[in-house]
Amino acid sequence: MVGTEETRLIVLRGNSASGKSSVAAGLRQRFGRGLALIGQDNLRRTVLRERDRPGAANIGLIDLTARYALNAGYRVVVEGILYADRYGDMLTALRAEHRGPTRGYYLDVPFDETLARHATKPIADDVNETRLRDWYRPRDLLPDGLETVIGADSALEETVERIMSDTGLAHLPARDR
Repeated sequence: MVGTEETRLIVLRGNSASGKSSVAAGLRQRFGRGLALIGQDNLRRTVLRERDRPGAANIGLIDLTARYALNAGYRVVVEGILYADRYGDMLTALRAEHRGPTRGYYLDVPFDETLARHATKPIADDVNETRLRDWYRPRDLLPDGLETVIGADSALEETVERIMSDTGLAHLPARDR
């Protein structure tokens, strides 16, 4: 078993430019210390410098990092595209073994909106529309049906507030705020 009854595991999934990193940062800002952000892009691209493919090493590293942080008493946000066919088994096992509450969210943004949001990102010049379209998977939900789908019409602050409330983070003390 992983974590305690007091730890929280939040999984934020969605296509590129759907707002996952912004929501995770908003949760951290609202909650304060004691909330670990485990970003797929950071572990995959920065730490390991590997491509996203089935069976890649980052899948195990995300799992290991989340488990370590939960066992250390952190509330944990795992965020990334996290394609269901590549990351689903790991996320399902992590969810099943977590002692505390776990909530999953899928940020569902249509491709046209994804494209518009992507244009504002620092990597916009490096990743063109064709590549973004190749990455895009509409409603790539996990098969367990336990993800809450949040549409593009939900503003950032509204999404952060919803997750803070749903997960009970709004009522938990942070570490050394």
